Amino acid sequence: MATKNPHFYLPFNFGAIPHELAEYDVSKVAILPVPYDATTTYQPGARNGPRALIEASRCLEFYDEETGRNFSGIGVCTLDEMEVVDDAGKMVNRVYEAVKVLLGDGKKAVVIGGEHSISSGSVKAHMEKYPDLTVLHVDAHADMRDELAENRFNHGCVARRISEMCPLVSVGVRSIAQEEIDHIRSSNGRIKVFFAKDIHSGSSWMDDVVKSLGKDVYITIDLDAFDISIMPSVGTPQPGGLGWYQMLDFMKKIASAKNVVGFDVTELMPIPGNHAPDVLSAKLVYKLIGYFFSRQ
Repeated sequence: MATKNPHFYLPFNFGAIPHELAEYDVSKVAILPVPYDATTTYQPGARNGPRALIEASRCLEFYDEETGRNFSGIGVCTLDEMEVVDDAGKMVNRVYEAVKVLLGDGKKAVVIGGEHSISSGSVKAHMEKYPDLTVLHVDAHADMRDELAENRFNHGCVARRISEMCPLVSVGVRSIAQEEIDHIRSSNGRIKVFFAKDIHSGSSWMDDVVKSLGKDVYITIDLDAFDISIMPSVGTPQPGGLGWYQMLDFMKKIASAKNVVGFDVTELMPIPGNHAPDVLSAKLVYKLIGYFFSRQ
């Protein structure tokens, strides 16, 4: 005779959400972990990010003191990790196909990387459903190279590939190559960049970003957008990034003014023995689910 699991066994899913709230059919949100890490140019390890983020999320409380709501009630399903292949173009297409299915099933898709290259696949799927989409790209790097290491789907090219599909607004950039700045200047306004040096103080820039976005918005976040003092666990860290509450204030501005249709969080590279950045990443995903999807 089968017996139920004792109560002290926590589900291994995002937030350790009870099974009845995390089944695919009843969930509004589907989390897709993509442990891909093949084009990294400095420190590898982002392939371990999705599992570390999900593990850290299991210590979170799903009651949010900021909004006074419990976000788990909307249903959050954690899918199995995507099987990866050692081909960046094929990997991007795999993400596209998977997210296309999620959107077809009426889910809000949250993609967890892995390296940033995978984001263009998710954007492509969202573009097909939301043809007037604008992408908000939050990142320390411009990621605007046409090719890097002889690969057009390198993680350093992801914003370039996305900008070929739809308008793109980059925020927090503080590392950029001459090729990239030249391309941005020649884009006739299709690509807009808010450099970190111009947004490190004050908040008026947030309203300027909101005005630059269309109605439907997809958000792609490279965790190196945060300052390295709170987010050292990334493959290509840069000083001078965003703070925790600065990021949350920014995301709330977007949520109040725009229809956020999906998002991804990428480039967590877990550091053994330092779990604080893993928890930050997990709580960011949890907060964004609440901001973007719990009221819709």
